Amino acid sequence: MTEAIIAQVGQLLEQHLVHSKAKQTPALNQQAPEVIAHDLQLKERLEQGFQGEEDLLAFVKIYLTHTNHLSHPHYMGHQVAVPHDLSGVPELIHGTINNPSSLYEMGPAGGTCEGFMINWMLKKMGWLGGRDDYDFHFAPGKSSGLLTHGGSIANLTALAAARAAIATDAWTEGNPSDLVVIGAASAHYSIARALSILGLGKKAFCPVAVDENEVLLMEDLPRVYAKTIADGKRVMCVVANACATSTGLFDPIDAMGDFCLEHNLWFHVDGAHGAAALVSPESKKYIKGIEKARSLIWDAHKMMRVPALCTAVLFKDFKDQAAAFQQKGSYVFHDREVVGIDSMPYTIECTKSALGTKLFWTFALEGEAKIGAFIDYTFQLAKDFHALLNQEEDFSTPYYPQSNILCFRYEKFGQEDDFQKILRYTIINEKRFYLTSCEMNGQRYLRVVLLNPDTTIEHLKALVEEIKKTAQKQAKS
Repeated sequence: MTEAIIAQVGQLLEQHLVHSKAKQTPALNQQAPEVIAHDLQLKERLEQGFQGEEDLLAFVKIYLTHTNHLSHPHYMGHQVAVPHDLSGVPELIHGTINNPSSLYEMGPAGGTCEGFMINWMLKKMGWLGGRDDYDFHFAPGKSSGLLTHGGSIANLTALAAARAAIATDAWTEGNPSDLVVIGAASAHYSIARALSILGLGKKAFCPVAVDENEVLLMEDLPRVYAKTIADGKRVMCVVANACATSTGLFDPIDAMGDFCLEHNLWFHVDGAHGAAALVSPESKKYIKGIEKARSLIWDAHKMMRVPALCTAVLFKDFKDQAAAFQQKGSYVFHDREVVGIDSMPYTIECTKSALGTKLFWTFALEGEAKIGAFIDYTFQLAKDFHALLNQEEDFSTPYYPQSNILCFRYEKFGQEDDFQKILRYTIINEKRFYLTSCEMNGQRYLRVVLLNPDTTIEHLKALVEEIKKTAQKQAKS
């Protein structure tokens, strides 16, 4: 029965992908949760269980109709990967065998895949040195890293390590009151959240001024640093956006790295989205100098077609990784040498899924060169869309894109921020396109994130016409 059900669910998923790619489904058919709960018969199925194979498959069919169809070429929404068609296979394997990879003896294959992919990422950073890809012995003086469930946990982990480096007793004695973190005013909210979780408070974040596109102004960094020193503060780390979530633009990483080296400061790069440029010989120019970082986070579930969640935290020196969390659980942390790689002592998560397996799997399906070409394609598509919008009346774009993200406005029938919001929600409710919006320097923009390998400039031309048509209807109503 198990084999038959898996085969039939596989057929339903195949149909889901085929119909989505052919635009035979809505981009998003968003219903109220009460409607979905009723359609899925959640109460009845919870109480009685599935009433046989047909009932189980009926649930899957209904569930798939109430999803966001990321494989639809008109999906241009959040920074969530459009995964490879077969990237769910490792999830099926893990869901069946349930081998957590944080403790090696509980998941040797998953732990090995994680160690291998960490070494691959370290090599991309230029940090692996002459070590072999199969060298899984992390030690002080060598670079290291681990995989976590998402960028927020990853940033928290990196900041905990930075705190340990400057305040070695903080784990046991609590935080000193003079620690601050410096970064662009547009830094991701997970940085402020991490500071509060660590007990430093969001006031410990010292913002550096940004330009009209929310990119850090390098000339303001020395001023902010000098002020923190004059105020008797110590800089725990300096954070760079690579790239900003809202705009896809990169902070001046190379210059920030030089500044941190000059002043002996911990340089952390939040590369959740943009570190994927390391895979591309063409696009890596946007992250020049990233190797000067002391720590980096890198989401695989954004640009590299890996299902959520899968984020790397990389350290130039293993001693920093080892210092982040300083406690023991005798049943899992061993003083003597053990076989394999235990990531558990170095992460917030005691149990985590086999993240390295699904990261490796996606690359094994495509090959590294194809993933790099996909990244280049989406970056170029954003540039092509920028050129298209600049040829259109009543559209404005505030910047030339550096990645696959572009913000823009349509102002023929209204320049108010609410008009952009209404446009977005109306378009979504029409079900043909899915896009987002964001606020930049106090102004509301429409926003596309181009992550679907099947999306072309023709689909973006169709989006332009959809916006025009929708705006005209709104103006008449």
